[in-house]
Amino acid sequence: MRISLGPLHYFWPREHVYRFYEEIAASPVDVVYLGETVCSKRRALRRHDWLEIANQLQQAGKEVLLSSLALIEAESELASLRRLVENGSFHIEANDMAAVHHCATLNVPFVAGHGLSLYNHEALQHLQDLGMYRWVLPIDQGADLIQQIRRYWPEGRPLPEIEVLAYGRPALSWSARCFSARAHQRSKDDCQICCEQDPEGIALTTREGQAFLRINGIQILGEGLVDLGPELNELQHNGINLARLSPQTDIHVHIHAWSEAIRTQQNLPRTGSSNGAWHGQAGMHWVEPA
Repeated sequence: MRISLGPLHYFWPREHVYRFYEEIAASPVDVVYLGETVCSKRRALRRHDWLEIANQLQQAGKEVLLSSLALIEAESELASLRRLVENGSFHIEANDMAAVHHCATLNVPFVAGHGLSLYNHEALQHLQDLGMYRWVLPIDQGADLIQQIRRYWPEGRPLPEIEVLAYGRPALSWSARCFSARAHQRSKDDCQICCEQDPEGIALTTREGQAFLRINGIQILGEGLVDLGPELNELQHNGINLARLSPQTDIHVHIHAWSEAIRTQQNLPRTGSSNGAWHGQAGMHWVEPA
């Protein structure tokens, strides 16, 4: 099993992003996904900046992919997407079917991000025919779906690689409205990129004061940290190829812990708060591993 680092959900200052990925270059991460997946108005880094970081990570021995927006709303975003796919050096994580279309048209291999919501073997086979070689498991699914896919997979046809969110906040949804702008009493058209004020989003609680969700621009994240560290050996038993960790301020500690656990084939102690989806239950719940 390899370790991957998903795309950065949050809007961090340019210098912070460069420093973060300099540290990632020296870390035991195997695969890195780069780029803006939430909002095209976040322009602290341009396409050439992401490519510069991608080249540095590649020189450090990482497999690097460029991630697409999860919600395409304008012609300008479609044009940017096509330029992203045409980069000429790096494969794509497709988070929208428009990205799948461009990758298939231009014969660019791609990873199917969990935003595509692929839930059956026929959909996977169709995208595999279009150039998909890796599938990121939807965040609301777990071992049961993987076993079902294997049960119905045609004999002799290779399965795509399977990647699962193993640690971090799950991205639940995207909207044409901007929740961060509303929280800061601004309109979406005049948001002034206020999400930069919230480096890990804005926590939401229920009326009873229970932590529930986290808003991040047009994106909604789960508040609870998915943690499949205690199921690491189970992930390997189910043929998971990549354990995805999601960027946050203290992710380096978890990267090294996962690397050591994979090396020694030992489950990790619990540090997050949810693993329900892996066990076929509500994602925000915690299920004690067998």
